[in-house]
Amino acid sequence: MWPGDVVDEWRTRGFVILPGFLSTEDLSPALGELATMFPTPEGFHDGTDDRRSRYVEDEFDGIDVFPFASTEFSMLAVHPRVVELAELLLGQTDLRLSSAEAWAKYTGATSYDQGLHRDYLNQTILVPSTEDRYQHLELFIFLVDVPEELGPPHLVPYEHTADLPMNPNFYPRNGGSGDFVSPDDNTSLYDVEESGSAPAGTVIAFNTRTFHRGTGLRKALGARYSMQLIYRPAEADWGQRIGWAIRSHEPAWYEFVHRATPRQLELFGFPPPGHPFWTDETLVGIRQRYPKLDITPWQAKAPR
Repeated sequence: MWPGDVVDEWRTRGFVILPGFLSTEDLSPALGELATMFPTPEGFHDGTDDRRSRYVEDEFDGIDVFPFASTEFSMLAVHPRVVELAELLLGQTDLRLSSAEAWAKYTGATSYDQGLHRDYLNQTILVPSTEDRYQHLELFIFLVDVPEELGPPHLVPYEHTADLPMNPNFYPRNGGSGDFVSPDDNTSLYDVEESGSAPAGTVIAFNTRTFHRGTGLRKALGARYSMQLIYRPAEADWGQRIGWAIRSHEPAWYEFVHRATPRQLELFGFPPPGHPFWTDETLVGIRQRYPKLDITPWQAKAPR
């Protein structure tokens, strides 16, 4: 299913599941630094990791945001295979990474079972468009095997949701109350949801219009590690979930920039080589800010 069928399925169904898209070799550098990011299953469940208490209040407490303490995790968010997939599905190369999160979940820590919803309310100040040029791409990346008992996401194909309005956005199984929450019995949507259960390296690509939900962890002493990425067209500026400048003076950011390629940095807003921003003045300045960055690609194409 590559590449034409992947694009067709993502566009027509709202998601596509790519088992083992990233290889063991692709994941290995990040997994080698997993313990610097999160407790191991043993460290969490036997209480020997002092970070354990962080994860037991709310389902979102297990999220870390880019730039990560592990530079290898940061590099995985812009892995060439991932960027290639984003370019393919979005049909363009002028892209931005709007968000990058790493997420740890542990059996028994808290409830991870969610109601069906779309993600657009915290990803755009507008609403999702059906026009291809304005799509927002969300990616789940499994760093470990995620069988059904480790809480894979469940997703609903477009054919069952295409006529649903932008409000409500949240569809609890038995209905609920509040702004943007459906008060109705929504069991029929849960009857047609599909599981994203899959092995390590799997990438699930979906859209801000795609209804999905997290599910609970049931495996004894279990742990699930994943990443969630959002790519968007550069021109879709209304979908700027995170402004990276606010995080660009953290030590982890400098470690990432010093490792990244010009193409990877473009995803955060670095002008590409040849852009008029790059002058003798700005090249000197960028070398001063990022002393370990090889500025040769920008220098070679700087206007003279």
